[in-house]
Amino acid sequence: MKKLLLLLLLATSLPGFSQKWNTSLSEAKTIASKENKPILLVFSGSDWCAPCIKLEKNVWLSEEFKKEANAGWVLVKADFPKKKNNQQSEEQKTQNKTLAEKYNKEGFFPLVVVLDKTGKVLGKTGYENIKASEYISLIKSFISR
Repeated sequence: MKKLLLLLLLATSLPGFSQKWNTSLSEAKTIASKENKPILLVFSGSDWCAPCIKLEKNVWLSEEFKKEANAGWVLVKADFPKKKNNQQSEEQKTQNKTLAEKYNKEGFFPLVVVLDKTGKVLGKTGYENIKASEYISLIKSFISR
């Protein structure tokens, strides 16, 4: 019984330690408007782009970012995987391509675009070989302008 209770407690507390990545900018805009938060749009090649993988490991998965993300931003990831077993639905591919045409015309990976709640670009950056706390400060610098 104690194990079951512990397992239940662990399962319900885990979502609090992770961030929710949306795949739809329109849904993110709705959430951002309701919560009055900026949007963090990330263009990634999750299974082929070495800097994207490093950014995921060093920043997005860090405890510092998880805490900050839940409180401060609405997250959107536009992923462009190449491996067959990571392929997305045609609808998702089309949606990501449309996002790239608007926000990532140069085709940079990774590209992090900070948007206001309406979708206006506040700033852009890519991979930086810095600590998660410094990356968070960089993102915040776009918002405070």
